[in-house]
Amino acid sequence: MKYFAAFSPMLDEEKSKLYRPDHLNYIQKLQEEGRIFAKGRFADGTGGLVIYKADNLAEVEKVVKQDPYVVKGARSYEIHEWEMTQN
Repeated sequence: MKYFAAFSPMLDEEKSKLYRPDHLNYIQKLQEEGRIFAKGRFADGTGGLVIYKADNLAEVEKVVKQDPYVVKGARSYEIHEWEMTQN
């Protein structure tokens, strides 16, 4: 299992507010399925971050493209494989 950091920069603040409940429901479902390691929004309001657990980038990109924020044009996305380090 690998980790992938998916940044979701703000494109349209009004759409983001409108589709926030749909986004949160979608993320909750993925979290219940064990597909999310961590999630949250940026304190400065510029977007958010979800760290997904998956076998490959294609799997995560498919999930991110189905997020209501992305589908409705409220947010864009950028995905990077993330390697957690130990101290």
